Amino acid sequence: MSDAIKHECGISLIRLLKPLEYYQEKYGSAFYGVNKMYLMMEKQHNRGQDGAGFASIKLDMEAGERYMSRVRSIDQQPIQDIFAQINDRINTSFKENPEYLNDVPKQKKHIPYIGEVLLGHVRYGTFGKNSIESVHPFLRQNNWMHRNLIVAGNFNMTNVNELFDNLVQIGQHPKEKADTVTVMEKIGHFLDDAVAQLYKDIKKEGFNKREASPLIAERLNVAKILKRAAKNFDGGYAMAGLLGHGDSFVLRDPAGIRPAYYYKDDEIAVVASERPAIQTVFNVSFDDVKELDPGHAIIIKKNGKVKIKKILEPTERKACSFERIYFSRGSDKEIYQERKMLGKLLFPIILKAIDNDIKNTVFSYIPNTAETSFFGMVIAAQNYMNKKKEEQILSIGRKITREELHEILEVRPRIEKVAIKDAKLRTFITQDSSRDDLVAHVYDISYGSVKENDNLVIIDDSIVRGTTLQKSILRILDRLLPKKIIVVSSAPQIRYPDCYGIDMAKLEDFVAFKAALALHEERNTMHLVEEIYKKCLLQTKTQDSEVVNYVKEFYAPFTADEISDKIGQLLSPPDIKAEVQVIYQNIENLHEACPKNLGDWYFTGNYPTPGGNRVVNRAFINFFEGKNERAY
Repeated sequence: MSDAIKHECGISLIRLLKPLEYYQEKYGSAFYGVNKMYLMMEKQHNRGQDGAGFASIKLDMEAGERYMSRVRSIDQQPIQDIFAQINDRINTSFKENPEYLNDVPKQKKHIPYIGEVLLGHVRYGTFGKNSIESVHPFLRQNNWMHRNLIVAGNFNMTNVNELFDNLVQIGQHPKEKADTVTVMEKIGHFLDDAVAQLYKDIKKEGFNKREASPLIAERLNVAKILKRAAKNFDGGYAMAGLLGHGDSFVLRDPAGIRPAYYYKDDEIAVVASERPAIQTVFNVSFDDVKELDPGHAIIIKKNGKVKIKKILEPTERKACSFERIYFSRGSDKEIYQERKMLGKLLFPIILKAIDNDIKNTVFSYIPNTAETSFFGMVIAAQNYMNKKKEEQILSIGRKITREELHEILEVRPRIEKVAIKDAKLRTFITQDSSRDDLVAHVYDISYGSVKENDNLVIIDDSIVRGTTLQKSILRILDRLLPKKIIVVSSAPQIRYPDCYGIDMAKLEDFVAFKAALALHEERNTMHLVEEIYKKCLLQTKTQDSEVVNYVKEFYAPFTADEISDKIGQLLSPPDIKAEVQVIYQNIENLHEACPKNLGDWYFTGNYPTPGGNRVVNRAFINFFEGKNERAY
């Protein structure tokens, strides 16, 4: 993607279902779980590279022995940093206590991080928040083992204020108004309540306080706690939690907005944001890894029993399509095919843009994530050419000469790697004039790959802000002297902010919004923009369930092609020689390519939760009032 968009995070939960001695004997190390967690986090580093965290719980520890460990980092390479810290602690312990080397019980007792329940998290620092305090997992500590709660998630709540107020009303004093804190405290409140009630019941049965502890662990109903806590959640989430005594869970939102997959055998249970991460790390097949159903939780009790429980009534499935277009790893079996299909479905539109002149057109892509959709586009081009060749050969018939046949077969789509990304180049100068010059060199070109007066078709997975296109890519492509540059987005126009875990919070950042605004100005319809603002203002006190997305009216006067054409004009540098055209995927093709992931609110404004409509209206109010702040 030429425009860097940050995904909030990815999760990994591993539960070892055998004693640590089992892994020592079979795999040569009691740190089997820690090693697998490192791989799980590395295989999901695409979901977050600004911060990483790891937590573990040891089962059945004696009083006074540490049973929880946590380490977090915002280092330049945070995953490597936290596991370097873990390895340092392990190696130091072995060096100082060589008798631990073959003694698993002593390793478990004395060395931190080793444990049966492990939770990992990777994140991007969005909205200027990348302090160590913002890095998951979050920890809620208590002297009662069962009341300790560790939480990490891939989520964003649209109704943080409501959740915060709920906590205040029940007598809590949350340390900050952040969705992670409020979610953890909400779960923690009902966890406290459940433990207290169980203790009373068990005490009535005649058990003493010490005897009550294992019975609480056994009887604690995690599903009931989650049902009570999540009742008012409005957002997209895959939320993981560990309880101090050893229960663990992952809860997915009712619309399935954020992804969650799991795998279980007799040795391990694992849950993650990415299916191929589980497949690769544990060497299992596609069919072995299951998707966690929306509104459901996978709950792993301390005794190792794994259950899938419905926590919230599933709503219409609106799994995030951006996961398929860009964020999730393209090595997933389904995602790979979907991205190819996105490229394939664009070809008829591209053919029209080049006036069917494939002979004088070069096809390429913007590295690196657009490569798969490029393959799909090329397959469609090859199929088109094969059909044309077939028609030519049949029209000539048996009289065709070897030379004629060779000439027909020789024609094929011209495929080149035109753009090359210089991943090591850093734009470290802050002065705008100098910085822009450096940005222009983040990409390089393959000289001689395009002939003068060729069409150049270059595909990207999405065009969000268009900044890199304008300042870098179009300028360097123009040096190849094509007569026309056609930039193709495998995603539709991004028109609305996301509020469920992707860093797209402000309307005025989107080039589609800027293009529509420019069209309003050109056509003297700015009074409509003010009317939309007033409608949004009138809804600020309305219940979320009754809020209407009035920002749709901002785009309604214009066709998608009109907005695309205006985007092409806005992104064309004033000194560019080639004609520039921008083509976007349409919504129908998106749904055809990604039939199981129909969450398209950033393209259509059809938000899957009531809170989304409030967020988009607030974003429009902020734009109109000139407030440079997030809408949630």
